[in-house]
Amino acid sequence: MYWSLQLSYWLTLALAIPTGALLVRVFIIQHDCGHGSFFASKRANNLMGVFCSVLTLTPYANWRRQHAGHHANWNNLDKRYSGLDIYSTCMTVKEYQALGGWQRLAYRLCRHPLIAHVLLPPLVFLFLYRVPFDTPKSWNSENRAVYLTNLALAAVIVALGFLVGFRDLLLVQVPVIVVTSIIGVWLFAVQHRFDDALWARQGEWRFINAALEGSSYLKLPRILQWFTGNIGFHNVHHFAPRIPNYRLADCYLANPEFQQRPPQTFGLAFRAIRLALWDEENNRLVSFRDLRAQIT
Repeated sequence: MYWSLQLSYWLTLALAIPTGALLVRVFIIQHDCGHGSFFASKRANNLMGVFCSVLTLTPYANWRRQHAGHHANWNNLDKRYSGLDIYSTCMTVKEYQALGGWQRLAYRLCRHPLIAHVLLPPLVFLFLYRVPFDTPKSWNSENRAVYLTNLALAAVIVALGFLVGFRDLLLVQVPVIVVTSIIGVWLFAVQHRFDDALWARQGEWRFINAALEGSSYLKLPRILQWFTGNIGFHNVHHFAPRIPNYRLADCYLANPEFQQRPPQTFGLAFRAIRLALWDEENNRLVSFRDLRAQIT
């Protein structure tokens, strides 16, 4: 990409797409290390996770603990604010209808596909992850990891800046982060967003049911499956997070229970980003357009 700058910046931007996709794979390796699954050794997982975190701009220890909260509570309507984020949770229809006009507008804006999946992801990775924005003060090592990651990033940026020039550094690295963050956030979001995804109250929430019916198998072309580190087998991953990404496909094929639900196709996954509310009466996720149609 740096070499391409002397030819055409359009070529540089084109190369940002496969480069960003490759960085998604790096993020999945970091993700697996956070689950203690990529290597058998805990030390090896942590060392690799910290190394990857400098490439992905994501503080390893902090993200690992936050992500553990997601795995403990996903699709649980009574624990939506315990370690989850806007990409793996939502309001119910009744909660949304009880909001005032401005609050509804704010919620709709945050959930608009262009804002939630294009504008916000780069801002999260470039700026929000630079501070322990949602981390209790008691998480000392996790808070420290944020600032140590920032120091490592500063050192890498200064070194690369003097090597290739700070202007070229921005022209190359920013598009890569934009591509990576948009793809990565979309992947994690749509794996829990399909119209008949299972959501349940605490008294009815069951781990196995949530894994098999609240997470999907996103069927991707083989090359995209490789770039995304098999994260499309999300139902398998939630059922057993200690399975490394390079074993997920084998586990899916070896267990018929994972194959009972039809796979989520590429087209359905793109449409799923509009699903923003849980309809408790009909047990399905709906879009704002669906809600308006119900009312009229």
